[in-house]
Amino acid sequence: MLKHVFAALISGSMVLGAAGVQAQDTITGAGATFPYPVYSQWADAYQDESGIGLNYQAIGSGGGIQQIVAKTVTFGASDAPMTKEELDKNGLMQWPMVMGGVVAAFHVEGIEGDSLNLDGPTLADIYQGKITNWDDEAIAKLNPGLDLPDTQITPVYRADGSGTNFLFTHYLAQVSEDFANTVGEGKSVAWPAGVGAKANAGVASQVSNTNGAIGYVEYAYAEQNDLSLVHLKNQAGNVVAPNMEAFMAAAANADWKKAPGMYLVLTNQPGDESWPITGASFILMHKEVQDADAARQALEFFDWAYSNGGDMAKELDYVPMPENVAEMVRDSWSEIKGSDGSAVWNP
Repeated sequence: MLKHVFAALISGSMVLGAAGVQAQDTITGAGATFPYPVYSQWADAYQDESGIGLNYQAIGSGGGIQQIVAKTVTFGASDAPMTKEELDKNGLMQWPMVMGGVVAAFHVEGIEGDSLNLDGPTLADIYQGKITNWDDEAIAKLNPGLDLPDTQITPVYRADGSGTNFLFTHYLAQVSEDFANTVGEGKSVAWPAGVGAKANAGVASQVSNTNGAIGYVEYAYAEQNDLSLVHLKNQAGNVVAPNMEAFMAAAANADWKKAPGMYLVLTNQPGDESWPITGASFILMHKEVQDADAARQALEFFDWAYSNGGDMAKELDYVPMPENVAEMVRDSWSEIKGSDGSAVWNP
């Protein structure tokens, strides 16, 4: 199944569930590639159960925001949450659907497996073009005893507007004042070094095929491409491996009730085991919808995913939303109303 998912991403075919195209009812959405693997699994299982398909265009968070603002899809998806002011301006609401980790993958002949340690400031210097070779003193200091080659570093970055970009740059801006001042953070930034690739799948492919490359992708894409992964020093000063336990440790600190408009970024969280670049993927929908039936179908799918999709999410190393958060989200759906002013969601 996953091979089909990633082949679809690389080829540009983004319809989830082959039979969904012919289904009488199809939910339409667009946005982040970060959650695409788990959305695909959910879509196939939901279609088998309900007969309703999901047409999700994995075009990046920036594209997802543009499409939901333009009302060309029923929902948008973004790993970069919108502020409450942005939501109010566009008549939107958002909620977290699933959480996961962004990882730094590398391909360096002479460094085997997941044996490379980095910290945030060093990673920031690599992406600013300040550190240009793998045997640089800063990298060597973090990897005592490791025989580092003098291979040139090729940083690979997202060329499209993306939530993965946002999470990665938000983290680097937190741990490097120089990066914050010169590159900054956002769904799109002007990278001073490296080569660009489109979507998570494109970055993973570029890293896989380039000796000396390093790139940032959602964890499932690195796993699918058998990429070696950097171990990162976290806020507590511990070097941690990217895995489900580390993502869950970071997510455990999330306090969604205190987040205005559910705006919450989980990078650089405290905790001995926390993975430093963890984030949620958000769903965006209009509060006043033109097609109440389409909105209801989408909410029924999200409700089903909260209730039934946890195990599928964990199998792909995503972190499901806790049930208390899911209940809070379901309660918020009463704000979504049709043209007649009545609530779309009637559980």
